[in-house]
Amino acid sequence: MDMYDKINELYDKRRKIELGGGDERIEKQHEKGKLTARERIDYFLDEGSFVELNPFIEHRTTDFGMRNGSAPGEGVVTGYGKVNGRLVFLFAQDFTVYGGALGEMHAKKIANVMDLAVKNKAPFVGLNDSGGARIQEGVLSLDGYGHVFYRNSIYSGVIPQISVIMGPCAGGAVYSPAITDFVFMVEKTSQMFITGPKVIETVTGETISSEALGGATVHGSKSGNAHFTYESEEKALDGVKELLSYLPQHNDDYPPDINVEEERDDFLYDLLELVPIDPTKPYDVRKVIKEVVDKDSFMEVHERFAKNAVVGFARIHGQSVGIIANQPKIMAGGLDIDSADKISRFIRFCDCFHIPLITFEDVTGFFPGVKQEHGGIIRHGAKILYAYSEATVPKITVITRKAYGGAYVALNSKSIGADIVFAWPNAEIAVMGPHGAANIIFAKEINESSDPEVTRMEKIEEYREKFANPYIAAANGMVDDVIDPRETRIKLIQSLEMLRRKEENRPRKKHGNIPL
Repeated sequence: MDMYDKINELYDKRRKIELGGGDERIEKQHEKGKLTARERIDYFLDEGSFVELNPFIEHRTTDFGMRNGSAPGEGVVTGYGKVNGRLVFLFAQDFTVYGGALGEMHAKKIANVMDLAVKNKAPFVGLNDSGGARIQEGVLSLDGYGHVFYRNSIYSGVIPQISVIMGPCAGGAVYSPAITDFVFMVEKTSQMFITGPKVIETVTGETISSEALGGATVHGSKSGNAHFTYESEEKALDGVKELLSYLPQHNDDYPPDINVEEERDDFLYDLLELVPIDPTKPYDVRKVIKEVVDKDSFMEVHERFAKNAVVGFARIHGQSVGIIANQPKIMAGGLDIDSADKISRFIRFCDCFHIPLITFEDVTGFFPGVKQEHGGIIRHGAKILYAYSEATVPKITVITRKAYGGAYVALNSKSIGADIVFAWPNAEIAVMGPHGAANIIFAKEINESSDPEVTRMEKIEEYREKFANPYIAAANGMVDDVIDPRETRIKLIQSLEMLRRKEENRPRKKHGNIPL
């Protein structure tokens, strides 16, 4: 046997591994409307950039018929490549091999590539498509999960971690995506749940389909476990590529700037039409955001979850920013439990990776009600205060209309560390809205009046004129400037440039204790 025979043997082995579970199982994967692990990698990475790692790893289990059971590549493809020329590490579970089930060596492959990602300070992407733990390996597979979870946790805030659910993801397997920064799901072909429909029916008697229990629609709108949902695998992978364009490679890096080639007028004539002067009239804050940021640059996160708040990435003059905004057309933009969680997590991600925060504020307060109080709105609302206070990235607020009570304080006020606070001239910054305040302050005058309703309306106007404006807050240094709304983009560009290399230290500690 000469060297050529050895080389041919190598290529034969590699071909067998690349075929995964074989043609029949690949065909079944395609019939479900799903790509194979390698097809997904080829679509996602720049052409010809993928370098595979550990293709020859094999399991060591001999029980339950595994002695002769072949698991090419151990049911997962791992390696690195480039997305738009930037280094990315990844794994893709192979459903054609034992249903992508995770065993000891499958987990070892993932852990190895995660360690490499951190050593080389590059983002990590997981393409999940797995039936769960490999039962034949017993506790070894559970230990494998633990090694992955540990790395997800310890590497959190060091490199961006993104999970794409492209098939089933059940049991303990869901906790790895849950720890990562962003979860993408594909509609109709991906599910996440701790216990599947059959177990739920056995234990609780409830009957439900896999899709209704843990599909993309459920996690995108009800549970909030998915940040992005897409109608196809290709669109989901395109979404991941788009997201990566806003992010730095690691926590010591800054997001890439995009050259702004378009000539545009930064003076926004249309902005005045988008926000009604009447504080009770709703409007879509996303139109305001899209008007202010660079054209077509807004990528909304959690679009269908907690819709009373809007968060997402955008660019202003080519620079990546994180946007947080109240949505007046849903629940009058009030803050509730879900929106508090959504806002807080987004703030903390941006702070990890040097992404400036811009807050568009139009808030009546925290949403009232027994359900909210009993559900822990105090604890959840406190997360927003904690996240903004803790963040050391540039923090800018634009008060477009209402800023009442504790919600005003929570949404990046000067007192909790905002660098710059702008207010439009119609802004109402007050302890509470004019109606509630007048009823309390002037209760005696209203009750003793010959026409209480007329007196009430007069007192509401008196309060609005005296307190519900931006000038008292500006006089006390809580607002840095009252600006012409049409200059909002100009003021943000100037502020971001000024804060470009902002540094701010916090007292030395192991870590704080956020009110989870």
